[in-house]
Amino acid sequence: MNNVLLTGGTGYIGSHTCLILLKQGFKVIVLDSCISSSSKSLEGVKKVFGKDWDSFSDKLQFIKGDINNFGLLKQLFQENILLGEPIDGVIHFAGLKSVKDSIIKPIEYWESNVMGTINLIKVMNLFSCYKIIFSSSATIYGINKGEKIKETSDISPVNPYGSTKATVERLLQDTYLSDKSKWSIMKLRYFNPIGAHASGLIGESPLQSPNNIFPLLMDVAAGRKKELKIFGNDWDTFDGTCIRDYVHVMDLAEAHVKSFEYLFSTEPACISINIGTGKGTSVLELINVFKKVNLVDIKFSFTSRRKGDLSCVVADNSKAKEVLGWNPTRNLSDMCRDGWKWKKSNPYGYK
Repeated sequence: MNNVLLTGGTGYIGSHTCLILLKQGFKVIVLDSCISSSSKSLEGVKKVFGKDWDSFSDKLQFIKGDINNFGLLKQLFQENILLGEPIDGVIHFAGLKSVKDSIIKPIEYWESNVMGTINLIKVMNLFSCYKIIFSSSATIYGINKGEKIKETSDISPVNPYGSTKATVERLLQDTYLSDKSKWSIMKLRYFNPIGAHASGLIGESPLQSPNNIFPLLMDVAAGRKKELKIFGNDWDTFDGTCIRDYVHVMDLAEAHVKSFEYLFSTEPACISINIGTGKGTSVLELINVFKKVNLVDIKFSFTSRRKGDLSCVVADNSKAKEVLGWNPTRNLSDMCRDGWKWKKSNPYGYK
């Protein structure tokens, strides 16, 4: 359990997970097309280590490339075998992730998220690499009545992005069932990751215009946008705004290490696990905590509901606690404080 491939590893969650893996002694290979992220995030990872980086530098390799390139994937696995360091497992972050864009450009999302994963699984099988953690999403779940969402809840996505994630989950389940003695698969269903590393050296830096609320909120706080548009104030919630389960990106990164430890210490299996705090926060509550913690003002206005949104999405995270021994240790104030520290230090992200 030494050599890990991170597809999409320069992205927001990938870069934070890369940091944790390196600190845990893993050798990390990052493969990323950098279509929606920047390899400069890995420079940020190095800065976190500071003067100690020299003792970790031989454990990180970056390759610019796309998982839809079958030949490149094959070459990557082959080269590591020739070096005597075969890839032991994969954390699969690569893919497009905007709900809004997926509605406008569904074909691109199916090609990137589904076809890319098929390529990856084919190459993994070719080189007898049978352990994979998949970056899934709470968007695969259907409309709920405000209850916490369990892993057994209805899978019925309401947008193309969620549909691609659900389809990949089905693909991975079928792959496992094809040979239960080989494949160890963990499907981590993220809720709403926000925040940044406490150093302010790595964080979220979307290359395209952000669609998620937290980077938009920080753009308003930084004076880059006049106000935050809130999609609807007539939802069936206590204050009329959508409720989400926000989880610190570092807690999420640590869940991946816990997942890898689990896959390498147990018999082959295919498991789905929610990664969230189990606590719901409305849009207005998030704004108020951000304002209080960071002593900034956030101007906002209400607009019409956004297609593909749900009123309340909160995790039942009991399975993560029981199976992985994972508990989120950072609260909403930590998320807001760390995210703002990153934004203040890097107002334009990695650009």
